[in-house]
Amino acid sequence: MRVFVTGASGWIGSAVVPELIGSGHQVVGLARSDTSADALTAAGAEVVRGTIDDLDVLGNTAAASDGVIHLAFKHDTAFTGDFQGAAEADRRAVDAFGDALAGTDRPFVLASGLVGLLPGRVATERDRPTIDDSPVSIRWATAQAVLALASRGIRSSVVRLSPTCHGEGDNGFMAALVAIARAKGVSGHVGDGTNRWPAVHRLDAARLFRLAVEKAPAGSVLHGVAEEGVPIRDIAEVIGRHLGLPVTSVAPEAAPDHFTWLSRFLGLDAPSSNTLTRELLGWQPTQPGLLEDLEEGHYFRTPATTA
Repeated sequence: MRVFVTGASGWIGSAVVPELIGSGHQVVGLARSDTSADALTAAGAEVVRGTIDDLDVLGNTAAASDGVIHLAFKHDTAFTGDFQGAAEADRRAVDAFGDALAGTDRPFVLASGLVGLLPGRVATERDRPTIDDSPVSIRWATAQAVLALASRGIRSSVVRLSPTCHGEGDNGFMAALVAIARAKGVSGHVGDGTNRWPAVHRLDAARLFRLAVEKAPAGSVLHGVAEEGVPIRDIAEVIGRHLGLPVTSVAPEAAPDHFTWLSRFLGLDAPSSNTLTRELLGWQPTQPGLLEDLEEGHYFRTPATTA
């Protein structure tokens, strides 16, 4: 297959590209910079220049491909306060892909998220989010729109990713927690820290995206989850031990000051199942779990920033 990948040089995309190429597929990667273009070329992918705002580029490239994996999202925009703007840009890109692929029966795989889907109990692939007026609901609605593309002759699927897709080189939530612990002099968790996050290694996630574009049935919801729920307190304890810092509880009302932007997510209890995904695609995570990955030490070798 000739697969068009957005976000192809990003954290997940840079694992998806070699996973696809290693399985005999051709990859066309969207690159918004010379650095991204060079990385994609080195990985063996064809490069198309543009951003997810270039809707004609997206549509034309999708129409010339056998399938699309859409990983790109304006995280820099979202994390600097304009989540709604980032989500609206994502929806426009999805609509462009839908128009280009309608009636072709080609696959279209969207990366979405699990945080906040069903707080407090184990979420499954059958669960659907509540759509309201909040900015985050725009992204939920986009995922629902992708699933609905099955009715337009597109083999659409949504991969809901764990909040932490960990591995060496990660600069996401785990790296931010390490940086905050260094800055504050303590490794903290919100409340008693028993709230759980699902987790997946980026290489296991990459394999899931490859399986999805190859054979996920139209309208499939897939969970990029290797571990159902890792208690945040356990994560804080590993970080504290590696940094030689005390582990402490942070009261919920003090969390915004202590954890800054991360406080919106860190206190959530978001366990999630992968049973239906494994049964549907034969996906079996094989990489180290989150705590094992933290114990390997690579998160602590180079200080990360909280920005």
